[in-house]
Amino acid sequence: MDIKAVAGRVESVAADAVIVNLFEDAELSGATATLDTALDSMISNLIEDGDFSGKSGQVAVLYTRGALPSKRVILVGLGKRESFALEVARRAAATAILKARDLKLKHVASVLHGAGTGGHPVGAAAQAVTEGSLLALYDYRGQKSGEKAEEFPKILDLLILDENDTRAQEGIKHGTAIAAGVRIARDLVNLPPNFCTPQYMAEVAAEMARTVGLRFEALGKPEMEAMKMGALLGVAQGSDTPPRLIILEYNAGRDDLPAVVLVGKGVTFDTGGYNIKTTDGMSTMKGDMAGGAAVIGALGAIAGLGLPLRVIGLIPAADNMISGHAYRPQEVLTASNGVTIEIISTDAEGRLLLADALVYAARYKPEAVVDIATLTGSCVTALGANVAAGLFSTSEKLRDALVAAGIESAEKVWPLPLFPEYDKTIESNTADIKNSGGARGGVGTSAAFLRHFTSYPAWAHIDMAGMTFDQPDTPYVPKGATGYGVRLLTEFTRRWAE
Repeated sequence: MDIKAVAGRVESVAADAVIVNLFEDAELSGATATLDTALDSMISNLIEDGDFSGKSGQVAVLYTRGALPSKRVILVGLGKRESFALEVARRAAATAILKARDLKLKHVASVLHGAGTGGHPVGAAAQAVTEGSLLALYDYRGQKSGEKAEEFPKILDLLILDENDTRAQEGIKHGTAIAAGVRIARDLVNLPPNFCTPQYMAEVAAEMARTVGLRFEALGKPEMEAMKMGALLGVAQGSDTPPRLIILEYNAGRDDLPAVVLVGKGVTFDTGGYNIKTTDGMSTMKGDMAGGAAVIGALGAIAGLGLPLRVIGLIPAADNMISGHAYRPQEVLTASNGVTIEIISTDAEGRLLLADALVYAARYKPEAVVDIATLTGSCVTALGANVAAGLFSTSEKLRDALVAAGIESAEKVWPLPLFPEYDKTIESNTADIKNSGGARGGVGTSAAFLRHFTSYPAWAHIDMAGMTFDQPDTPYVPKGATGYGVRLLTEFTRRWAE
């Protein structure tokens, strides 16, 4: 869908539909009041008859019958005025654009939900409407046979008052870049594991890097062996599919800029190894690389924002399989910083991939490092599915920046403690540490484990388990992969660059 800012008034624009909004139980105002007058009180009558209140998620279609150049008016609810935020604008845009899709409309125009009486800057409102609209129209067909259905709408005009006002177009640009990043992440997570291998992830990252102007590199097994990445290689050795350490860099070589490293877990399929998962537990494990997908998507989005920041993405990618070569419980692996690890559970594999990637991150002398991973079921137990990701951090500044980014992007994180007691739980009799402290306190001990591989001023760990698939109450998240993490990490880097 082509989105652009167009100077014009709602009563004058010619389109298949024009989208306006209404706060819950509020008097008509602005563009909505203007259309109500032109339509001889059709909107007022709809409200008075009890068919529309402005509640968030409500949508109604009115036919103008020649009273306006546009054939239809799509009216969408914004909920209570006092609860309005940019997330409401995203949801309203998604709700309206899905109605336009259902009606097979080719050309729609929309007011900027959130600007004007919403109180948000024009650019921010345009970005939110762009994100909500594009993300709602995401359609994963995968390996289905048959022709793909025609896409609707094809054109979305965002209405502005002044044709010389560039703020909306800048917001559209940013929203489009972010939506493209989310699409990459969703596609990768939705793909079957026989398609989305470590090598395939590297190929997608390479193509995206060429498109948006990032530096790309992918380390293979020989390079990892030379760097003594025994933790990552220990997980990968059970699979016939070779591992990759994918490296993406924005503003590559700009040593004059502060550096931030984003690290994403890329387990392209997780059987649990010899600590094999149950049938139900294995049913979503094609998505165990969602953290890595989020970092790839985020780097693509960041490239479109022009930030004065050097951003590096590291994605350690491997399968966790069962074979005669697979690692076993009670083995001891040695990570690239020399830390020895007793394997308690082969199903605690993601932290082993992250360990060597976190050590590698130090070479960039970063101000901050953030890793993101579908790491523990205990995080889902603690925070619930599709609610928030768990956040651990060694820096208050970094923690606060991520929390604020989560609120702004509606990809929430919730701070959890790094108590010293967690370190006691992963003490080993035969190695420096164990890779698991057991089911109780699993989310805290996993963070304590990862801290052994960090050596920079600020580090944060995001456990996004429970955020990977299906968010049914969010209209811009279709069934399947959510793409969680792309918008969070992009907004975080924007804030860090300020």
